[in-house]
Amino acid sequence: MVFKKMLSAFGVGGPSVDTVLTNPNTRPGLTLDGQVNLLGGDGPAAVEQVVLGLVTRVEVEGHDAEYAGTMEFHRMVVSGPLQLAPKQQLSIPFQLPVPWETPITDVYGQRLHGMTMGLRTELAVARAVDKSDLDHVAVHPLPVHERILEAFQRLGFRFKHADLERGHIRGVQQTLPFYQEIEFYAAAQYAGTVTEVELTFVTSQRGVDVILECDKRGGFLSAGHDAFGRYQVSHADADRVDWAQVVDGWLRETTSRYGSLRSQGFGPGHGRGHGRGHGMGGMVAGAALGVAGGMIAGEMIEDAFEGDFGGDFGGFDE
Repeated sequence: MVFKKMLSAFGVGGPSVDTVLTNPNTRPGLTLDGQVNLLGGDGPAAVEQVVLGLVTRVEVEGHDAEYAGTMEFHRMVVSGPLQLAPKQQLSIPFQLPVPWETPITDVYGQRLHGMTMGLRTELAVARAVDKSDLDHVAVHPLPVHERILEAFQRLGFRFKHADLERGHIRGVQQTLPFYQEIEFYAAAQYAGTVTEVELTFVTSQRGVDVILECDKRGGFLSAGHDAFGRYQVSHADADRVDWAQVVDGWLRETTSRYGSLRSQGFGPGHGRGHGRGHGMGGMVAGAALGVAGGMIAGEMIEDAFEGDFGGDFGGFDE
């Protein structure tokens, strides 16, 4: 009897959990629907709570180290305390809201290289090792995301990599502790001035902040540097404009205005902020600019990406 109690404390012969998603595909701002299935073990069990959490892989850059780990960024309690009888089966339905800022993992049915996403179920049982279950989740772009990504493809950019960076974007209303970077190799028509472009979406119910980081080539007498631009679009604009033309305008504006603003004293190092190794600290401060008939406002901003490396990582596993 004592031996069985010891085994139960280590989860042997205890209750089990299995989460079944109605559909593992979703989009920012929608929901993930499904049910948590519990199965009682060899003896009665006091379940303290059942929790769902969205988890993903995040890169962290400190002052002298860079590493990655799995971070939970959204969680919901689907059940409080309950008693589970031996071999009892119990199903708990749920609807988990997907945050608007949830990063994109899949485009046209293909996983973006570097992205991972899962739904973790935690079953907390009194006086025993907690049980868990992990289910794959695919987050697809919203229409405005799709149009912008299509525009990069139409302009000849080639996808390179995507990842999540721990930190906050200054001047942008951001709720999650990280932002996504979707990296492209420059198209031939931009190859003379740009080597790579990183695209960031910060999405809300109102629209999307689009941040561009252009890795500019150096000249014979000048070093290369990063140029940054920030633009705002509405969800309603997804099918209203020629996005290839709009994105081309953003890219040309972002790369060309850097020099003129720099000459006015707005260059890298101006102001405060946490710089990143490849130039995140060199964002340029500037006034809002009108694009596409005033529909989209763009701005060049200095030190836009803050590190925010302190505090609790909320489930970050190194």
